[in-house]
Amino acid sequence: MLLEDQRFLHEDLERLEQGISDRILDDPRHIRDRLNRDHQISGFLDRIQQQSKRLLDIYNDAEGLRTKEIQSISTGDPFDEFYKQLNEIKDFHRRYPNEPVENLERAYKRKAPGEGESATAEIDNLFTGEEAYGRFLDLTTLHEDYLNLPGVQSRRITYLQYLNVFDHFTPPQCPIKRPEKTTDQYFSYVGRLTDYLESFLRRTRPLEDLDKIFNSFDREFNEAWEAKEVPGWGVETQMVGPAAPVTEGTGEGIWCRDCAKEFKNENVYRNHLSGKKHIKAAESRAAKGSAANGTPGGDINGTSTSKASSSTSAKDLKERAIAEREFRVRKLASTMETVRSDTRVNVERRQGMTERERQQELDALFAESAEPSLRPSGADDESDSSGDEKIYNPLKLPLAWDGKPIPYWLYKLHGLGVEFPCEICGNFVYMGRRAFDKHFNEARHIYGLKCLGITNTTLFREITGIEDALKLWDKIQRDKKKEKSGGENVVQMEDAEGNVMPEKVYY
Repeated sequence: MLLEDQRFLHEDLERLEQGISDRILDDPRHIRDRLNRDHQISGFLDRIQQQSKRLLDIYNDAEGLRTKEIQSISTGDPFDEFYKQLNEIKDFHRRYPNEPVENLERAYKRKAPGEGESATAEIDNLFTGEEAYGRFLDLTTLHEDYLNLPGVQSRRITYLQYLNVFDHFTPPQCPIKRPEKTTDQYFSYVGRLTDYLESFLRRTRPLEDLDKIFNSFDREFNEAWEAKEVPGWGVETQMVGPAAPVTEGTGEGIWCRDCAKEFKNENVYRNHLSGKKHIKAAESRAAKGSAANGTPGGDINGTSTSKASSSTSAKDLKERAIAEREFRVRKLASTMETVRSDTRVNVERRQGMTERERQQELDALFAESAEPSLRPSGADDESDSSGDEKIYNPLKLPLAWDGKPIPYWLYKLHGLGVEFPCEICGNFVYMGRRAFDKHFNEARHIYGLKCLGITNTTLFREITGIEDALKLWDKIQRDKKKEKSGGENVVQMEDAEGNVMPEKVYY
């Protein structure tokens, strides 16, 4: 019954389009509901592609079954064909009496919050608590893997520093040398980092054509690799003599390729060349270079040459794979620069919180995401007003960014209980020393000084009284007048050599 399948597919496509349009018209406020909507639309788009492919195969009719079915209906008695298909349908349901019937109208219809739609549970499983539904990155496990890499164990960095340098693979940000990058441990680390960033991008941007973006990354890498322009994977050249190229490191000093170290002073670099550590590093690098160039020693039959060439080709393939992952990490990090900066701010903020406060913030995030689905749509204003009334704040503490009172220890730390009144600002009271120091550059204080006739406001810091400000301004004006009048009455004298000076200095 290909015609019935064809009709079913057309209906399915129309229902899918209607379901997508209904969800696009919806504008959720919470990021959890917005991600749920985007993932549902992405699933509908995938199903449209699958059903369209099936429908196209039916229209192509490679085996001729659709043509035969049309001929059987159009020729002969149509009722005979009708009752024949009806008997087949009855026989099918007789053999499978409990076969469920798919209702397309209910399958793609957007359900109201009270109808028991629990699709957001799938979104909860996609993200960790640290990621906060795709707002921040969670690189804690990768940070631990990075600290255990060879070459990094002697230079441990914090998680906040790692967020700044995880996409840097060249010195001085990355202490790992090129020979150490070919290890299996580093290859596994870069692969996991790439997989996480790609997975994060797919989870947070389900409606974008990410495969097209990733293919563009591959094309750019192939062009850069052919031109030997991939950072950190160019052609290595051994420099002879005391001078060294100033092309790596910060670019301000002299770079030693053998030791992968930068020197600010040329004399220090010359003394370093005669050291044991540099000589040993230069010998090992020269040995690796000769092996890479395929210069064997003492084999006439050329067996060593073939082994060296095969090992060199395997090494080149591994270096290319590692360089490709590093290049992709750079591109992905630049694509998610906003999320990266938000993650740094979030980590700095959470470092000043206790474990209890972090847990409370996480619970508030889940409660906020679950609240819209539990309350009726017509009671938004009432629930908001009742939620404001439930805040328990007996000490009258200032409210934080989430609308809740800040911790009492933070209130005491910043001295927010100390009052600083300012008469110039209309007896306005500033809570805490920080707000008081900041207000001298604000518009309210500057406007109060201008009302008193004071134009130079930079000289009036820490002055809050009107009388003190007027006295200081009068004194400044008198001093300016005296200095001006004294400068006009100065008698200029000239000595025998032609030098001009005041009369007091002359005598």
